[in-house]
Amino acid sequence: MSSSNEKPGSAYLAAKKAPLLTPLLLLFMLAMILANMGGNMYGPLEALYLKELGAGIGQIGLFYTISQVIPLLLQILGGWLSDSLGRLRAIAIGSVVGVFVYVPLLLATRWEWVLLASALGSVTRSLVGPSFDAFIADHSAPDNRARLFGITQTLFGVVSVVGPALGGYLVEALSFKGMLAVAAALYLAATVIRVGMAREAAKSQVAASSPLTFASLKMNLGAMVGLILAGGLFTWIMITDGIRDIFFNMSFSFLSVYMQDIASLSISQIGIMSSIFGIAMMAVMIPAGWLADKKGERVNIAISFFFMATSLGMIATVPPASPAWVYGLGWVIAGTGVGLATPAYQSLISKAVPQRLRGVAFGLFSTSLGLVSLPAPLIGGFLWENVSPQFPFMLTALASLVVIIPAWFKFKVSGDMPDSAPPPTADKAV
Repeated sequence: MSSSNEKPGSAYLAAKKAPLLTPLLLLFMLAMILANMGGNMYGPLEALYLKELGAGIGQIGLFYTISQVIPLLLQILGGWLSDSLGRLRAIAIGSVVGVFVYVPLLLATRWEWVLLASALGSVTRSLVGPSFDAFIADHSAPDNRARLFGITQTLFGVVSVVGPALGGYLVEALSFKGMLAVAAALYLAATVIRVGMAREAAKSQVAASSPLTFASLKMNLGAMVGLILAGGLFTWIMITDGIRDIFFNMSFSFLSVYMQDIASLSISQIGIMSSIFGIAMMAVMIPAGWLADKKGERVNIAISFFFMATSLGMIATVPPASPAWVYGLGWVIAGTGVGLATPAYQSLISKAVPQRLRGVAFGLFSTSLGLVSLPAPLIGGFLWENVSPQFPFMLTALASLVVIIPAWFKFKVSGDMPDSAPPPTADKAV
């Protein structure tokens, strides 16, 4: 904790010289891994669970469209709470809500029940998601931030490797309900850790960064609107993210169904495909963070969009009777693309906004459920049924190529970016 007479900039120098992974960050990451292991056991197979509960393609598209509404209402609010209460306290509150997500999932007898779980999960994600990215940014210096994001995302990538494969195995061995019971136990363990961290943070003498008042929320939202409308870096981040959201939601909502119905893969094979994706993503995260710090975030992001276009084009054009390894190659390319982009995007956003607005900024960006993409799953379902199952994936591949142009020319960090050195916060007291 800094003293009151500490010289300006000393917090920045301390963050720059400190080890990238502190004990605090390691404990933080352990809780994140436990919490998200269950989510990655279930998430890639969710559409298949809906199908088992009686949903058709059109109803799956309707489910993902309806499930987007609540995050639209909560994501910015969750980021504001993170900025105001502190990252760890916001995460703890979200985790307590997250425990109850598994109740309707375990009791579901119809696909409509899963909507309640999705609503509760939206509350959790709106608090945890922005706080996770902002917490990492707060505990780094600007010139090594992408590397720290790369390291933490590599650790976090364990859930993308182990989760889907374990989930697929448990579904075939124990059924969906058995897999969800295991996932719930892991999440409960993570919640205990997170609540303990938040209680320790609350003992600090450091006050919350801003009061929980409507005036402070209005002020933060006004500042974010100004950044969005300014026509600068953050404006272009939001534009390209909106385009990406529309087309990715149009196709990825049905990816597991596509793998089962068109590629003829079993549930365990689909889980393995997601794990292959996670391995590829983990393998490139750390070098991707180094590349973004050295050459600029736009290099990573442009290459990433090209890789995603290549991957989706492969998955959508290979003959349905192709061996599983052909689809696996597409997942490897996709994982590499996501691994390149993730630390670059997180670093870029943290540099484009002031530290006091990071929670709100990540709240705007981290969700792929933006207003413009709200009807995307319905459109994807319509195109699947009326054109072909491959058509939504081809459109997404084309959009990924188009977005490379603004990403390359507009994603430039200038010397007057509003990024500031990370000051000590209540979260540091853990």
